[in-house]
Amino acid sequence: MPPSTPSEVRVRAACPHDCPDTCAMEVTVADGRAVRIRGAADMPFTNGALCTKVAHYLERVYSERRLLHPMKRVGRKGEGRFERISWDEALDTIAAKYREIAAEDPRAILPYSYCGTMGLVQGESLDRRFFHRLGASLLERTICATAGAHGWKATVGAMLGADPEAASEAGLILIWGANPVVSNLHGWRHLQEAKRRGARLVCIDPRRTDTAKKCDLHLAPLPGTDGALALAMMQVLIAEGLLDREYIARHTLGFDELAVRVRACTPEWAAPLTGLTAEAIRSLAIEYGRSARSLIRLNYGLNRCAGGGMAVRNLACLPALTGAWRHPGCGALLSTSGNFPVDMHALARPDLYPDARRFPPRALNMSFIGDVLLDSRDPPVRAIHVYNANPVAVAPDSRRVRAGFAREDLFCVVHEQFQTDTADYADILLPATSQLEHRDLHKAYGHLYVVDNRPAIAPLGEARSNTAVFRALARRLGFAAAALYESDDAIAAAAFRADDPRVAGLAEGLQARGWARLALPAGHAPFADGGFRTPSGKCEFFSAALAHEGLDPLPAWHPPAESVPSNPALGARYPLALITPPARNFLNSTFANQARFLADEGGPKLEIHPEDAVARGVVEGMRLRIHNDRGDFIARAVVTTDVRPGVVCSPSVWWPKLCEGGHNANAVIAARPTDMGGGPTFYDCLVEVEPA
Repeated sequence: MPPSTPSEVRVRAACPHDCPDTCAMEVTVADGRAVRIRGAADMPFTNGALCTKVAHYLERVYSERRLLHPMKRVGRKGEGRFERISWDEALDTIAAKYREIAAEDPRAILPYSYCGTMGLVQGESLDRRFFHRLGASLLERTICATAGAHGWKATVGAMLGADPEAASEAGLILIWGANPVVSNLHGWRHLQEAKRRGARLVCIDPRRTDTAKKCDLHLAPLPGTDGALALAMMQVLIAEGLLDREYIARHTLGFDELAVRVRACTPEWAAPLTGLTAEAIRSLAIEYGRSARSLIRLNYGLNRCAGGGMAVRNLACLPALTGAWRHPGCGALLSTSGNFPVDMHALARPDLYPDARRFPPRALNMSFIGDVLLDSRDPPVRAIHVYNANPVAVAPDSRRVRAGFAREDLFCVVHEQFQTDTADYADILLPATSQLEHRDLHKAYGHLYVVDNRPAIAPLGEARSNTAVFRALARRLGFAAAALYESDDAIAAAAFRADDPRVAGLAEGLQARGWARLALPAGHAPFADGGFRTPSGKCEFFSAALAHEGLDPLPAWHPPAESVPSNPALGARYPLALITPPARNFLNSTFANQARFLADEGGPKLEIHPEDAVARGVVEGMRLRIHNDRGDFIARAVVTTDVRPGVVCSPSVWWPKLCEGGHNANAVIAARPTDMGGGPTFYDCLVEVEPA
């Protein structure tokens, strides 16, 4: 990196977005304006590179479409017509409404946020404290990962796995339900290094993704059938004796019960369920069983179906059967987040909740916000405060979500950087800072580094950070608790448990470099000698905790709610399985309004196999109507063998108001919970396709 000029300064920063890579960044500032943003060259995982989206982050920061002033609604809800007001008027209006509602029942107020920022300061601290003190309803933040996390934790006990930087030590890597070329670019670098060293890469995904095209083998199971494939692999491993019996004996619980459970789950059983051949399933299992140093790199795509939690649980059992956990960079990796000793009590302060006897805390599921706002409940939600999220675009069954936000009796506050679809329904719309304009601190879920974020520039216009807004509202509501007024620096300093050995030297590293690795050895293998974080201390093939929840305690097959084999009556009307993975240039709905990325994506698309296209009179580029009983959306046809027959794919998430017809793919997705964890079933959806 060339030296800065005397008038320039460099500021250490962190990428705030929902991505496993959590990049360390350097921002160059000249005369108060950010002029350059780059990946930190000295941070080993970032290695000087940013993804295409964040490499152009300054276009986002300085966009002419940034919200820079508070506004109030002057049109009908959803029209998006506002007039400028002062911060005093905005905050006074919000505080008065919250005071009025709280006097009757504060649980009628609902915060709604997710990972618009992954920061511990701006995403998980004063906001939680404020709403706890207010006595508002709690939000179950389920929309991404709770099903898979539930299944994973039931098996190994915590969100721990192989060290991503040691993945090059593996000899066989199964990239299962993941597309790291697009969504884990820096992790992909280590998988490529493994391949250069002779490792074999196998991609398991219903779609021939950019990652699949770079692997040695691609297997395309039908959506929602990963759990059946994993069960069949277990059956082969046990039947063929491809087991690490010493590891099983010392470090697992319930092997005998597992062996009985999977006895009938042969490749021949799994073949019609998965759409793969029995030969392909058996071959994969044998190759896996014969590869002592194997790694399963899975992601959360496969947890977005009716059996998503159990599917992840089934996969988590595989490395304990072969003993792959013994080796650095091997075993399995879903998330590294459990390595970070975050002090969530100190950040969120649930003890501030004021009156649990009179108003017992209740939790509402964010994934089904349409039902939350429209269905009868006591008390009904009368106010919603949206920040770090865009539910009208990203939540399932979006027509119902929109109807909920359109309630004239719902007081809606939205704190945003841009006028999203959700912002169009706000009564009060507040301008939010970008990552370059506030203080934050970040853990990761794809590596083992903590990354600091220092404000590089002053807030643009009248933009304010989340923490600044919640401090101001606390003052107006007369709250006395000192925790509601702590500075961002104080919150960051207390974010991790200081007595945990994993944070040894952390503060010094952050001060010196802006990033620091947890005090874990290179090639950290958390379960090399057992030490699972389950109640038994073992990998639990049999989970008493699941049994206590009324769930199957053993790995099992949970079919999709919507597939031709599992629901033939529905399949006769809607025979195509729809998946909606991230578009390459978007991150959830972030970046989906930037001209550069809109041009690169070219509009909503539907990938369809040539056989399915011919049967429907579909040709390349044709406008298509994709529909089911819940709704429809419009997309252009891409006729390709990258999807298998019977499967269609629409890369997402588009802003509905930027789509023809005003709807995106979530208009056809059911608001249905997963088998465990209460997550949504985005990839469990049958549709029909016709020329529009």
